[in-house]
Amino acid sequence: MSASDPFRLRRPCALCPFRTDVTPYLTRARVESLDVALEQQTFTCHETLVRDGEGELTHAKDSAHCAGALILLEKLERPSQAMRIAERFKLYDRTKLNMDAPVYPSFKAMARAQTREGRLAKAPRKKTTPASR
Repeated sequence: MSASDPFRLRRPCALCPFRTDVTPYLTRARVESLDVALEQQTFTCHETLVRDGEGELTHAKDSAHCAGALILLEKLERPSQAMRIAERFKLYDRTKLNMDAPVYPSFKAMARAQTREGRLAKAPRKKTTPASR
């Protein structure tokens, strides 16, 4: 597996918005738009993006698909068009995803969490429990 393999990520990163153990930081509208868009589009892991000359996040040669998004789509048995095509060409293997990762079971559950927690003004953080502090 090379660094340029766009399907190389197997588990969501520490601050993935699809994780259930990260304080929600997307708006409900953003989650609902992802629910529709991910049928035809991809969602890049923010950790694999780079800043351009103007400081904006953009894709790099070695950017990768978000494992959290892939896992959620697989849980829903609704792989995106890119996932289906890549699987046919043996570029993507869903069995390599960590399906036990703490990812929302549905976009509805993810949207409800965003509404309950509200939008954060600062960077997201991993939720902590008394045992992990």
